[in-house]
Amino acid sequence: MVKRSRIVAFFLIALLIFAAMGTTSKGILKDIKLGLDLQGGFEVLYEVKPLSGEKITPDVLRATVSSLERRVNVLGVSEPNIQIEGKDRIRVQLAGVKDQNNAREILSTQAKLSFRDYNDKEMMTGADLKEGGAKQTFQDNKPVVEVTLKDVDKFKDITQKISSMESPTNVLAIWLDFEEGKDSIKDTASQDNMISAPYVSEVFNTKKVYITGQFTVEEAKELAALLDAGALPVDLKEKYSTSVGAQFGAGALNDTIFAGIIGIALVFIFMLVYYRFPGFIAVVTLSIYIFLTLLVFDWMNAVLTLPGIAALVLGVGMAVDANIITYERIRDELKLGRSVKAAYKEGTKNSLATITDANLTTLLAAAVLFYYGTSSVKGFATTLIISILMSFITAVYGTRLFMSLWVNSGFLDKRTSWFGVKKKNIHDLSEKMDLMSLPTRFDKIDFVKHRKVFYGISIGVTIIGIIFLLVFRLNLGIDFTSGTRIEIASKGVLTTEQVKTEMGKAGIDIDIKDVRPAGKENTVVRTVGVLDKQEIAELKDHFKKDYGAEPNVSTVSPTVGKELAKNAMNALAIASIGIILYVSIRFEWRMAVPAVVALIHDAFFIITIFSLLRLEVDITFIAAVLTIVGYSINDTIVTFDRIRENLRFSRKIKTVEELENIVNISIRQTLTRSINTVLTVLITVIALMIFGSEAIRNFSIALFIGLICGVYSSLLIASQFWLDLKIRELKKKGPLNTAKEKKQSLEGQV
Repeated sequence: MVKRSRIVAFFLIALLIFAAMGTTSKGILKDIKLGLDLQGGFEVLYEVKPLSGEKITPDVLRATVSSLERRVNVLGVSEPNIQIEGKDRIRVQLAGVKDQNNAREILSTQAKLSFRDYNDKEMMTGADLKEGGAKQTFQDNKPVVEVTLKDVDKFKDITQKISSMESPTNVLAIWLDFEEGKDSIKDTASQDNMISAPYVSEVFNTKKVYITGQFTVEEAKELAALLDAGALPVDLKEKYSTSVGAQFGAGALNDTIFAGIIGIALVFIFMLVYYRFPGFIAVVTLSIYIFLTLLVFDWMNAVLTLPGIAALVLGVGMAVDANIITYERIRDELKLGRSVKAAYKEGTKNSLATITDANLTTLLAAAVLFYYGTSSVKGFATTLIISILMSFITAVYGTRLFMSLWVNSGFLDKRTSWFGVKKKNIHDLSEKMDLMSLPTRFDKIDFVKHRKVFYGISIGVTIIGIIFLLVFRLNLGIDFTSGTRIEIASKGVLTTEQVKTEMGKAGIDIDIKDVRPAGKENTVVRTVGVLDKQEIAELKDHFKKDYGAEPNVSTVSPTVGKELAKNAMNALAIASIGIILYVSIRFEWRMAVPAVVALIHDAFFIITIFSLLRLEVDITFIAAVLTIVGYSINDTIVTFDRIRENLRFSRKIKTVEELENIVNISIRQTLTRSINTVLTVLITVIALMIFGSEAIRNFSIALFIGLICGVYSSLLIASQFWLDLKIRELKKKGPLNTAKEKKQSLEGQV
């Protein structure tokens, strides 16, 4: 009997959820903060240096951050991100700032105001001004800055002394960041920091002083705000910086969102076509997953970056994986002859631990990325962590809620075809078949027989890879080598000579390492040296004037480059160690070792391909490799889970043939799931490669290579390696008792 109330409940719940999503999505998307790579802006990592030998303490760092925050308020930038890193560094991220050059100048300007006589002797400093007493006003209809003095008598004495001097020495020069030995009122070529130099012909006895100069209203306002913010208590040295033009940011956002929509739509179509009714349930829960991920992101007040959008799209593939694991298991149970209700119950119960293991290992890689990542990589890790958690909630609990309503309604009792299972493939329950004897479409393939061929292929690729790396080495980006990276919206790729000419016009003399295309209309230039903030300002001004858009400019100092390389190695090492420990505890060491060998195999293969194709290796490449580590161990665990389950069907393993048969059957049974899972993720990655932003092209390529390699190593390297280790154990100890395997079994996983 069909219980229509459950079906009605499904549609009511779905209607309520989608209505809530429809009414709130616009507001959520509007409130989400976009990173500087999506709306333009810049990021600077400052090394904090003492002014006069004193130590840099936490209090000094906090005072510096407070001063920087006050300066940012001058710019009118909403929600700046200023963080202390380590013992002597401060990272500033300003997304959406319109005039990047001006913002950079305001941030790093020391803002030490000084009043000096004709001999450059300091008469007064900013400390003599009343705090908060500076403001922009007008004098003779010209913009000026009015300041309030603390000590009227001191100013009276100074003006009395200077007014008594003969012209032209009766001058009181006002300087911002005067440099001893470099700046002088007598040298017209070194007066860039001089605000004005008024002549003093009378004695002043007043609290209000007007700083005059050739100001615009905006310049006068900024100077007043700088004086109110106070001088920085330290000196700031740029160690790393990256800036993205507004046009680049908008283009990257539009391209990546379009790629994401294409990828997700194709995944939805695949699930509907292949899995039929469960695929429809998956589309519903995946839509909820996307909404919840964005909602949590908004609640966290996190910043969405370009790699973050990629992580969100990849999360769809991961959420699909959890559904595929469950659906494939339900299909197997239906083929054994179970009823729809019984198959659903067994399938959902037996797939839970596999889904948990798969998500935990990827979560481990994401956590390591978050800890060691910087900037956009940390944004990628944040989105990946949220995606993993939300995909687990929706794919496990959401799918089970919706499926149970339909299954328990009785509507699906005679409709096994709705699950993609043909009647001719369903066995009678009286046959008492188990999963070991369940036929698959891959039964004619003997994977174990050819394992030496697979080993040979992997060893051969490894040797070739080592040769390529020794000869060609990696094409390391500035993240690891230091230097400057400039991306120009050139409307066509520029030649090296053209770039040199343009750099010369901008007044910049620097060694160019290489010039290469970035897509069809952009040019990427890498230099050996690091441009300073003044050179970056001149470069941006020149290209904006001549090409209509500011270039993207990134600089990395040698110190930071070495640190990034060290952190990348640490991240990979810690992720690998963590996975070894997890798999050893969850399974056995004979499974942990092959799993990590497979991971190293995958990582090395990606590195080899990047060396061969001369693709640039930057910090997001490490993010891609760590993501592949998570995906690869995911596949390996699913195969190992099925091997462990199939071991329980034999009380004792006496022969090598029995072990080989178990591995063969396990690979055949998990092959469909492995292919479908990687296919859904590959769909999204390919969409990102073709339609996504150029900024994450190499990142997407690394994921594409790694995903294919990960399936290969999980099925044909890790499981075969375990088999050889187990054969050695069998020959050494004799018949293997699998009662322990039965006790520890995860109760039949996919």
